[in-house]
Amino acid sequence: MSSNDSHDPFFRVVTSPAFHRDHIADLLAGRCTAIRVSGFMPEAQCEEILQALLRAEFDSYGTERVYPSVMRFGVGVSDHRHEGKVTGSYWPAIEASRKAWSDLALPFDPWEFCRTGLASHWPGTVAVGRREGREMEPGVAREANQGFQVHFDDVTREFSERLLDANLVAQLAFNLYLSVPEEGGETIIWRHRWQPADEAHRLPRSYGYAQTVVGDAEQLEIKSVKGEALLFDPRLFHAVRPSQGERRIALGFAVGLTDTGDLLTWG
Repeated sequence: MSSNDSHDPFFRVVTSPAFHRDHIADLLAGRCTAIRVSGFMPEAQCEEILQALLRAEFDSYGTERVYPSVMRFGVGVSDHRHEGKVTGSYWPAIEASRKAWSDLALPFDPWEFCRTGLASHWPGTVAVGRREGREMEPGVAREANQGFQVHFDDVTREFSERLLDANLVAQLAFNLYLSVPEEGGETIIWRHRWQPADEAHRLPRSYGYAQTVVGDAEQLEIKSVKGEALLFDPRLFHAVRPSQGERRIALGFAVGLTDTGDLLTWG
């Protein structure tokens, strides 16, 4: 942050034992930037998922768009986007992903566990979003050992058509950390949302931007721990630093607030 700038009191991280309604409302309204809940998932359950994933075969995002390489287990809808529309390859990919997750033979559904935790104090429904009447992918496991470039996530800009059957009025991002490195792997969030001039900083053929896009905007650095859940506003520019040592594996999904007050998730 520039010495000439004053601190934004709403640019802050809330630490809580659970995802309370008031905190989520504050996040949606821009009165805070992120909510972190330590011990969201017990370590034993984290370890069950982690060990199953370590035996699984991860795919990588296409390096022509995502570089450095990020590994993933599951399907993200952005992988099936062309000219702002969802391609027909999305639904077959979901069917293959569901089989792959089923083959892990986990004794519980990690995505349902996460949704239940979000719903514990929320007055509306928390459910997987639907498109054309069909349930979307509930989430994706990502291994970002080399980090993520500076970027933002906003389905209203990424897709030229309505992504879900419901009307979305806000978007958040959820991550549950299964494995974190001793050094690196921090999430960095800048107090800067996309504006047209930012496209001059976009990296060629990439989802990401040069860090010059955020200039001297105020930033937050979040070093998460195993079992912690993080909910934040992904429409702010953010990045992940490269890891050193242990692998960085997290479960993640988008969360949309509908005009009826429900929270819908998708991978």
